[in-house]
Amino acid sequence: MILFVILIILACVILGLIILVQNPKGGGLAGNVGGFSNQLMGVKQTTDVLEKGTWALAIVVGLLCLFSAVFVPKASGSSQRIPEKVNATAPISAPTPAPVTPAK
Repeated sequence: MILFVILIILACVILGLIILVQNPKGGGLAGNVGGFSNQLMGVKQTTDVLEKGTWALAIVVGLLCLFSAVFVPKASGSSQRIPEKVNATAPISAPTPAPVTPAK
């Protein structure tokens, strides 16, 4: 269970960073990351890699959420407890005396 939570949080953080780096107009942070990646690969390939990475990580987050719902065991907490047996007999109490009526 903890493994799924860690993987989902890690994928979400990386996905958020990739989304923040992107800018559809080619300016923004995508042109400043490393400064040297655009010289080697070009701006077009950098945006393609970022877009494919966004889709891949979005799919990974979705699949991890689905798998965690299937593979993580259900909690056996208080919501699924079997109620305790209730005693059906009433407690024994002392008999009450009959009311005394005054004589006339």
